[in-house]
Amino acid sequence: MTLARPYLRLPSIQPRHGTPPQMDLTPPEREGEAIKIVSWNLLRRIGATVRDVIDLIRTERPDLMLMQEATVEIDTLPTLIGGHYARSPLPGRIHGLACWSPWPYRRQPLTCTLPAGTLIRRVAQIVDCGTVTVANVHLSHGQLLNRRQLRRVVQILPHQAAILGDFNQVGPALIRHFHDVGPREPTHRMADMLPIRLDRCLVRGLTCIERHVIENYASDHRPISVLLRPTR
Repeated sequence: MTLARPYLRLPSIQPRHGTPPQMDLTPPEREGEAIKIVSWNLLRRIGATVRDVIDLIRTERPDLMLMQEATVEIDTLPTLIGGHYARSPLPGRIHGLACWSPWPYRRQPLTCTLPAGTLIRRVAQIVDCGTVTVANVHLSHGQLLNRRQLRRVVQILPHQAAILGDFNQVGPALIRHFHDVGPREPTHRMADMLPIRLDRCLVRGLTCIERHVIENYASDHRPISVLLRPTR
């Protein structure tokens, strides 16, 4: 994977190369180099637990599981179910971005800095899956700032790439050459009242074959699932 511009690596949890995943967690063979990705904001320590994550992996059998607001509890995933795992903590916070895959990573996932907000310093986790590079993000709430952060992510990605996670955006992202192919249903209920679509998937050089929001309420966000393959 060649990044378009220099990046800044931050201290992160070293990837844990576990045993092969349990048989019921191994994804089926997919045609055309397709990859299934699930993304879920876990809501720190008061939302989804590591057992909830395992249940979701067992149901969906993704090639890549992305998590936002993941705490140290989630670091036990490769011990419990095998597979390969890495976490990128947000500086000064108890949570961060994490990824799990039944397959070994092509190279160690990278932690890249994003433009900082007033309170929280944000990062992106870049995962090289071979045929596609995936950015795992949890962007700031400010609408101008989170679009600046998204443009920064775009600058460090190769052509064939996907960006998934909690965008915290209202309205279209408006990023050149990237298409919003994620599910259109709401994924979060703002102030426990207003349904809103915060969890998204943007792609470049990829086609989305399937997409859906998963009916899981262990967190205040519902997970999303996409099946992507390289555009011919």
